[in-house]
Amino acid sequence: MAASDLPPFDPALLGTARTLSEALPYMRRFSGQTFVIKYGGHAMGEESAARDFARDVVLLKQVGINPVVVHGGGPQIGAMLARLKIKSEFVDGLRVTDAATVEVVEMVLAGTINKQIVAAIQAAGGMAIGLSGKDGNLIEARRLRRTKRDPDSEIEKILDLGFVGEPSRINPHVLALFAKSDIIPVIAPIGLGEDGQTYNINADTVAGAVAGALGAAKLMLLTDVRGVLDKQGKLIPKLTPTEASQLMTDGTASGGMLPKLETCLMALARGAGAAHILDGRVPHVLLLETFTEHGVGTMIEKRKVD
Repeated sequence: MAASDLPPFDPALLGTARTLSEALPYMRRFSGQTFVIKYGGHAMGEESAARDFARDVVLLKQVGINPVVVHGGGPQIGAMLARLKIKSEFVDGLRVTDAATVEVVEMVLAGTINKQIVAAIQAAGGMAIGLSGKDGNLIEARRLRRTKRDPDSEIEKILDLGFVGEPSRINPHVLALFAKSDIIPVIAPIGLGEDGQTYNINADTVAGAVAGALGAAKLMLLTDVRGVLDKQGKLIPKLTPTEASQLMTDGTASGGMLPKLETCLMALARGAGAAHILDGRVPHVLLLETFTEHGVGTMIEKRKVD
């Protein structure tokens, strides 16, 4: 049949068919694998972006991937502290968390935000359960210790960050149960110390620790930047851990990118297959990264990627 004899059709439909065809090999490749997704920033703040995120997570689950969502909530915590007239203080980018503040942090993260994300996923046709690190001893934590060198005396001083913690152990058994079900776990980054104390933990750090403990195929950090940039401001699509470390050492990566790269390298060292730094402002960024040949953002992988 000649092309002129074909019935008229919408070119957009052909584009959709090509997209699905391109996605199929990746659906097969990642079926049964676990993705740990850190959700925060711009993607969390806008209604349309939040709705797209929920739909994408549900789609991942429906094609056989096991998404585990870890969320932040810094701006929402700050807004609630301001409403309650509790002063916020930051040291080296970390919120100093006293007894009053940690109560608000837990209320906002494990309460309001967590349940909003659960509701959005369920509105998109999925089934989600909200957890904090306290549930099932999911995240055992210890007090975060940081030091800072005094520029005048050159003496290292221990910073008192209050109830800011870091994961000491992740209980993978709790999350393994969800992987065998239709349930998508949504985790608030709150940990519990051996003494029963509640700790506020950075969401990126929790996501990296969870990805390592689960041996996740992917750790995906949604951020407000395109990914890792070179000295000319151009996106670097792929890195090895050695190359990522070099960028941190030579100053190419700086500021807020440093802790994100540290989290990625930690996750890879503990058993995750690959780590991705993605721009959460891009619509359907999770699907673009997972189901297209070139992906988006920056991928850090243990083996050399040509």
